[in-house]
Amino acid sequence: MNSSAPRPAAAAGSRAGMKKELPEHFRSYKHVWVFIEFEQGEIHPVSLELLGEGRKLADQLQVELAGVLLGGCGAALTGAAGICHSYGADVVYVVAHPVLADYRNEPYTRVMTDLVRKFEPEIMLLGATVLGRDLAGSVATTLQTGLTADCTELAIDDERSLAATRPTFGGSLLCTIHTLNFRPQMATVRPRVMPLPVPDTSRTGRIVEYQAELEESDIVTKVIDFLADRNSESAQLAFADVAVAGGLGLRSAENVSLVRDLAQVLGGDWGGSRPLVQKGWIPSDRQIGQTGKTIRPRLYIAAGISGAIQHRVGVEGSDLIVAINTDPNAPIFEFAHLGVVGDATVLLPALTEAFRSRLAVNRLAG
Repeated sequence: MNSSAPRPAAAAGSRAGMKKELPEHFRSYKHVWVFIEFEQGEIHPVSLELLGEGRKLADQLQVELAGVLLGGCGAALTGAAGICHSYGADVVYVVAHPVLADYRNEPYTRVMTDLVRKFEPEIMLLGATVLGRDLAGSVATTLQTGLTADCTELAIDDERSLAATRPTFGGSLLCTIHTLNFRPQMATVRPRVMPLPVPDTSRTGRIVEYQAELEESDIVTKVIDFLADRNSESAQLAFADVAVAGGLGLRSAENVSLVRDLAQVLGGDWGGSRPLVQKGWIPSDRQIGQTGKTIRPRLYIAAGISGAIQHRVGVEGSDLIVAINTDPNAPIFEFAHLGVVGDATVLLPALTEAFRSRLAVNRLAG
């Protein structure tokens, strides 16, 4: 490894050794940007969540908050820009071009890097989705700046540096990372980590249209068809209003069905803690926690989960957390709103039957 290669990101503990005067050509970089993930005529919820978080950062820095919209249809993008304004954006950069109708890394990276070089934002936030992760990595590499991935917390320190906190060492530690001498400071955040702000439909803002110089013949990848992921069996935990999860307290892979049954009766989704994935009891896309899915349901039922820090960070945004555990000293009782000391394999079937009966009575009464 070349020791002279630039190292744009530094952990907080080593900042003193890394800190230098910000290079002159970066001192004009201002404002907070949020890349707005816009596909098939819809804004991904994570982009609206990031506008809420970006608003806080921009207010602290006393700069503008901007959304960046790329797509093929100018009229659709203008409508989406209005939504961005209602969620806190002061200005929205709109780039409409036929080549941008569907996401492809090459043209999106080219346009985003051109925009950064022209308008010079100091912070850029993207959702840690499949699209956002793909784009963030290539943009950061092209601009030779730092990128902190899968953040759980964002803040501004006393030196206008973005303090981006993310899990490390398999989720056992939290690390705060600063991009000290490079701009923009980039970070991705997973869906549902940040709360969705309340929109203000009376809010308005500016739209800046940017003309991209793109030719379809220059792009190697081609979009043949778009197949939406609407598999009913796939996990939708990040967007469920009710989530039920199990841990090692279930005692066997067969008892995972108890979690699944309760979630089905409640009209929610189901998952489990990391040890269940490691044992092969549940698929990885149903892991809940810092290294899995971050959730913010109205109701979260944790059955047989101890509640270590990795799990807590992934669920503490839930409106109501109900914990079931045989150990009265389990960490999960420290942050659960309601706790039941008991055997999850006994209580889950009882809860399922009770809710099923109650819902049946309500349907008859209705």
